[in-house]
Amino acid sequence: MTDIVGELARVAGAFDQPTLTLLYRNHARVVIAMFRGAFTRDNRSIPAARLHAQVDTYLDHLRIAGITDLPSGSGRELCLRWMRGQWLVRSVDDDGTEIYTLTSHAQDALNLVTSLTRERASLSEHRIATIVNAVRRFNTEANPDRGARVDILNSEIARLTRERDRLLEGGDVPQVSADYMLEGFGELLQLVAALPSDFARVEEAFTALRAQILGSFRAEDRHAGDVIDDYLRRSDSLMTATAEGRAFEGAFTLLRDDELLLQLREDLSALLSHPTAEDILNDADRRDLRGTVGLIRRGIDAVLTQRNRVTATLREYIQTHNTARDRELDSTLRQLDAELAQWMMVAGPRTAVPLPLLPARVEVNHLRERFHNPEEEAGPPPLQDVTGQRPDELSLADLLAQGGPSLDQLRTAVDEALAADRPLTSLGSLFGTLAATLRRPVEVLGLLHLITNMDGFARDDERREIYHTVRPDGSRRELTVPLVVPMWQQPDGIAGTVADRPGVSAGSEQA
Repeated sequence: MTDIVGELARVAGAFDQPTLTLLYRNHARVVIAMFRGAFTRDNRSIPAARLHAQVDTYLDHLRIAGITDLPSGSGRELCLRWMRGQWLVRSVDDDGTEIYTLTSHAQDALNLVTSLTRERASLSEHRIATIVNAVRRFNTEANPDRGARVDILNSEIARLTRERDRLLEGGDVPQVSADYMLEGFGELLQLVAALPSDFARVEEAFTALRAQILGSFRAEDRHAGDVIDDYLRRSDSLMTATAEGRAFEGAFTLLRDDELLLQLREDLSALLSHPTAEDILNDADRRDLRGTVGLIRRGIDAVLTQRNRVTATLREYIQTHNTARDRELDSTLRQLDAELAQWMMVAGPRTAVPLPLLPARVEVNHLRERFHNPEEEAGPPPLQDVTGQRPDELSLADLLAQGGPSLDQLRTAVDEALAADRPLTSLGSLFGTLAATLRRPVEVLGLLHLITNMDGFARDDERREIYHTVRPDGSRRELTVPLVVPMWQQPDGIAGTVADRPGVSAGSEQA
């Protein structure tokens, strides 16, 4: 007799899993499309109010498009229904905001739909090579025969050495076909897409462990030490007893190895820059592959957060648990039970006793927190009169005199000098004709800045002229600056214009 009954039971158990119930339920297409539109790899958690409004918006868009076979209910009702189906989980983040997150069952369903939407060959050279390499690597790591391991390593070293020598001698670089690259990228995308659901399973395992610990504490049918020992034993085995836990440990090992992490990034960059990758991958696939390392980091952070929550639950229970208080409460309840038994011996079947569950509330309008302190009633000491130490007030003209160069007025002066009938001999002569307010030392820098950006002037680095400047307080200062003349006054030997060489040579200065 065939074991068809047992197979049917196993298949029925698989169909009862939330992953297949999501795919085979009514309106599965609409639900999967909403999950794909709302949740992305970079947006794994959505605030509850936002997701409710987003689902309502999706339903309105589908109705406008003429689709009538839609689930009934509002966005909030649908999200609650999906929570009962174990496709969404609602939690509270660090800011106290309620958020929705896809469960591992929903992510498995999304991955299955995504894999079916991609083109893939049922049999290819890449897949056979992947199987051969995986079996070879697995045998190398698991073979108990020392000699067999050495032979495998020697053959692999010899093969790689021959290939390296061939390439160094100028041999042709073998080119892979487009079908090979397509299959390789497809398998790589499937592996990367499966990571979020794997991490979600580890998170859910820690969440279930936390719920069991809380239930054990509340039931008080086990000693606290037994609960803690059970937590430590299960948390240690969680990382090695399941495939998800082993994947988490492998990713954690990857992040601790900087060289391996750098190698992963370099290999991904090299694959994305392959000439055939432009025709095979779309923008979403490129973004997914480029963010693989970030995906691993976020998954590990989420798992560590759940593990820290379990640890915090244990720590909080140990710190707040008071055995003496529990004994007092137990003694009080026993006394109440004894008094109730005596009262039932004399009370009638319909006798009632008005017993308030809580004590009467005390009406207090204002409760003083501090008593009168005479020292606090004394006023602060009087302020000292420092009016005589106040500096003189500065006018706007005084502030402007201490500021930067007056570029607008200097530009006007230069334009007027160039347009005048009397020819301009040099920039220093023009500076000497300006008003005292425009002959501050800083105005020299402003004038040179303007001339640098103007055509028609040349600079002689061999010759100097003196600028007689006047400070705002009336004191004078002489600055030695390279000679700048108009182009029509350019003497022999001057090369270049001010715009070509805008620097100012350092000259001697005389107070």
